[in-house]
Amino acid sequence: MSASSAFSDEKGGSSSEPEYGHDPASGGIFSSDYKRHDDLKEMLDSNKDSLKLEAMKRIVAMIARGKNASDLFPAVVKNVACKNIEVKKLVYVYLVRYAEEQQDLALLSISTFQRGLKDPNQLIRASALRVLSSIRVTIIVPIMMLAIKEAASDMSPYVRKTAAHAIPKLHSLDPDQKDQLIEVIEKLLADKTTLVAGSVVMAFEEVCPDRIDLIHKNYRKLCNLLIDVEEWGQVVIINMLTRYARTQFLNPNINESLLEEGSEKAFYASDDEEDEDKKAEAAALAKRKPYVMDPDHRLLLRNTKPLLQSRNAAVVMAVAQLYFHLAPKAEVGVIAKALVRLMRSHSEVQYVVLQNVATMTIKRRGMFEPYLKSFYIRSTDPTQIKILKLEVLTNLANETNISTILREFQTYIKSMDKDFVAASIQAIGRCATNIGEVRDTCLNGLVQLLSNRDELVVAESVVVIKKLLQMQPEQHSDIIKHMAKLIDNIQVPMARASILWLIGEYCEHVPKIAPDVLRKMAKTFTNEEDIVKLQIINLAAKLYLTNSKQTKLLTQYVLNLAKYDQNYDIRDRARFIRQLIVPTDKSGALSKYAKKLFLALKPAPVLESPFKDRDHFQLGSLSHLLNAKASGYQELPDWPESAPDPSVRNVEVIRLLERVTTLTSIPEWSKCTSRKDRKEKKVEKPFYSDSEGESGPTESADSESDSGSGSESASGSEESRSARSGSESEDSGEESESEEEEEDEEDQKKKKKRLEKTKARKAVEESAESEQSSGAEDRKRSRKMVKNQKSVSESDSESESSESEEESEEESEEESESDTDIRKKKAPVSKPPPKPSKKESKKENKEMSLLDLDDFEPAPASAPVTPVNFLSSSLVSDLEGLSLTDTILAPTTIAPSGSIKMYELLHRITGEGLAVEYCFSRQPFSPDPNMVAVQIQFTNNTNAETKNLHIEEPRLQSGMRIREFSEIEVLAANESVTVVMGIDFCDSTQAANFQLCTHTRKFYVSIQPPVGELMTPAFLTENDFKKEQGKLMGMNEISEKLTLGDKCVNEHVIVERVTATANLSRVPCGSDKECSSPPPPPSAPVYRFAGKTVSSGSLVLVTVAMKDSAGAQLTVNCEKMVIGTMLVKDILQALSQ
Repeated sequence: MSASSAFSDEKGGSSSEPEYGHDPASGGIFSSDYKRHDDLKEMLDSNKDSLKLEAMKRIVAMIARGKNASDLFPAVVKNVACKNIEVKKLVYVYLVRYAEEQQDLALLSISTFQRGLKDPNQLIRASALRVLSSIRVTIIVPIMMLAIKEAASDMSPYVRKTAAHAIPKLHSLDPDQKDQLIEVIEKLLADKTTLVAGSVVMAFEEVCPDRIDLIHKNYRKLCNLLIDVEEWGQVVIINMLTRYARTQFLNPNINESLLEEGSEKAFYASDDEEDEDKKAEAAALAKRKPYVMDPDHRLLLRNTKPLLQSRNAAVVMAVAQLYFHLAPKAEVGVIAKALVRLMRSHSEVQYVVLQNVATMTIKRRGMFEPYLKSFYIRSTDPTQIKILKLEVLTNLANETNISTILREFQTYIKSMDKDFVAASIQAIGRCATNIGEVRDTCLNGLVQLLSNRDELVVAESVVVIKKLLQMQPEQHSDIIKHMAKLIDNIQVPMARASILWLIGEYCEHVPKIAPDVLRKMAKTFTNEEDIVKLQIINLAAKLYLTNSKQTKLLTQYVLNLAKYDQNYDIRDRARFIRQLIVPTDKSGALSKYAKKLFLALKPAPVLESPFKDRDHFQLGSLSHLLNAKASGYQELPDWPESAPDPSVRNVEVIRLLERVTTLTSIPEWSKCTSRKDRKEKKVEKPFYSDSEGESGPTESADSESDSGSGSESASGSEESRSARSGSESEDSGEESESEEEEEDEEDQKKKKKRLEKTKARKAVEESAESEQSSGAEDRKRSRKMVKNQKSVSESDSESESSESEEESEEESEEESESDTDIRKKKAPVSKPPPKPSKKESKKENKEMSLLDLDDFEPAPASAPVTPVNFLSSSLVSDLEGLSLTDTILAPTTIAPSGSIKMYELLHRITGEGLAVEYCFSRQPFSPDPNMVAVQIQFTNNTNAETKNLHIEEPRLQSGMRIREFSEIEVLAANESVTVVMGIDFCDSTQAANFQLCTHTRKFYVSIQPPVGELMTPAFLTENDFKKEQGKLMGMNEISEKLTLGDKCVNEHVIVERVTATANLSRVPCGSDKECSSPPPPPSAPVYRFAGKTVSSGSLVLVTVAMKDSAGAQLTVNCEKMVIGTMLVKDILQALSQ
């Protein structure tokens, strides 16, 4: 039995009483509002909680449907003291809605709200504060202030969040409370819960957005909490952090902007000025230190990047604008894919996204070029979306894709949507002005449109042709004649005016037609639109000045008609022109210059995008959308000239370190701040213990060097969080609220590990053979972990590394056992030679361990991949801890093997005796793993010294980067020197162009990589290979049949050819465990190779499956289809020879 029927029975009424809350006619014109509300008032006055609850549900439902329930306020406010929590919650919901309208009645219940602030239920406390802050009466400001301060210290994060929401309300009611409210904001900013973070930043933005000092000590915490904050909080925090970063960090693109400015100046300057400018630029660049990104800047970029996958379009848009305004140019590209994904959303979302994409494409065109087809227009798109997509397509047009885009535009002209057709024709005109090669094609296409049946198409074409003809009118007098003939048929005023302007401006090109057009227009002058009349007067004036014999009378006739026109603009223009062109006694000095005034050369109009200068507004903001400053908009600050002090953000870190130091005894090494100090401390410790001979580098050294490199590397999210990788990671520990528990767990883990290690030692002593068989697999896994560095969780990396450090200390002090228990499994055991002394044995062990780490077997001389290829950057950093000579690891000294192809960069004749060759050494480029290492050999064939060899003016495609080699000061006569430079080709085979400079000359050179050199080997098991291959099917798979060449007779040759063509590694056959002895070849063997692109890390999987005696199937799976296609072509060529 429903509550309403219970009420009607109680009243003795009939059961046919209508249920107004659910009655579909309750909002109709025949319903009795009085009666319905009377019914609800009686239910609210009832003693039964069930009836009150039902009444409140109906009232809240009415509010939700937009009905006015304000006349129920007295009846509802009485129930604010109701003991039933459900009723109380709904009463508070109602009061929040109507407290502003019925302030006097709400004030009567203020004592009840104050009691509600002490309620044990957090929802009631929060609701009471919400209602209190909704009463907009200045008398209760002190009560509100007190309530907010108490709520800010509440144990419930939900109540603290409500306090943050109340702060802007109180500030708008009484701005004098700002100082007290800032104290509350400062307190709430220190809150560690994700629920509060978004709300308090919103309050900060409303009350004191300029108080950046409040953010300093909370910056890292906000960055780390960001991923867990609710979506709307994320948007607010990201926008605030964007402005904060613009004031606290240096512009990551500062050097690029300097180079661009320099190149522009040099283009226009004279030779003398150029020399002076160059000297000034050189001085400026010398003064400017090389840009190094602040770790906190990197922290912000790294922690916001995962949010590009958010389901909320506003969050994705916020991250996109952050990257656009803050990230280095090479990293901005990641946002393109996320924004294109939003294009599948609702049309409202599409509209906002396309507005921002249109702005981005003006400065960063290359970012969206791969997604060109995503901006093609669908017939179902609304007109506004179509026009914005046209804008983006026009911005993306360049010499390579213009033919495709123009074909699209031709289709769009046939649309039924007239506004869209007009915009398409304008887009063709803009493409023609921007890309000179297609100007004539576009012009011819537009002229063909003049014969279109649709008058609007013809009219718009005329307007666009007029603008294009201004660029080179003398070549196109035929088109002007053709358009003059259209004047009889076209009725659209703008088009008629454009034709008349063209004929008047270029009347000397059509001397016979122009007077006739004026004669026709004089006949219809009185019936024309105002814009056309003005152009008829202009045409008459120009013809009078150039051909007065034929047109004198016509001009006087037109001016007389205009003299009595209804429009005062036309009357004024007629008087002005008459005085100017018809000489009389009264005519002033200006009439002498009439011809110069009317027939002056006019510059051709520049057809620019309406989004050209919109990027001065913050992307994603309402101001950017409207292209006008909206109220409340905060300007994006300019980058600072010099970096502000970064230590202001270290407050929390210092506090945390003090706390940790008191809780646990930290080993000595962790107190080193810089990586250099750590390395020195590492070298002091004996690396090998005396007791064992056949051991690889220690686990402790491994973990130390990993953590050291983690502080520099910016890409891995895990490294950033490891306990000692840098300043940004030290505060990630802030979030752990129970550190004692974590320590207990760590102690337990250590005990377990030690037990496992002692077992492992026994196993090693008992059986050396089993180690040998599993050694290859363990080595491979360790390398895979070092490569990816993503499979290890944060806690593990922290506990393992710290534990291994402590162990290695203990054990080196005791000198009883080797500290290489885990790595010992990974190195093949070999019998040590007899040891004459400890020193000698140590030396030999070091040499052997280096070989073991390199993990190679003696390869035939023709093998295309040198053993050095297997040295990953992290292994190099491990090996730097060894007391080895620099020559082992110095990349400059590794000579390419005979199989690596050398390319000519500069011929000795062109280089005036300087010959330069280069090769792709296939080593990791240690300063930046995303760059391809290019080994360059300089040979001085002259009898004189060559000095100051260096690189200048790199001209790179968007996204590409270059890391120059150090300047070679002197290259002696008939000597050679080899250096290594790094180039990030951005996974494309486009050439890197730059100037190679000596002390006397500059040579323009370019390095173009074969597609196979854009990758680095990836070590996968067969199962991993098949799993990854399954993810890269469909468009990401390219398959070709081939006939093997005569020389491809065995497995060795096929593997050699493939690895020579592309820098890939062979995937071992069998299951996860690699066989110690090779299995017998099956009837149709399959060879698998795996690699990753150097720049983006996209997997490249190659399969060569043998079919019959000489037939094979080549399959390449790669996310980047262009690379896949080119690689198939190269491998086919290699295997067919």
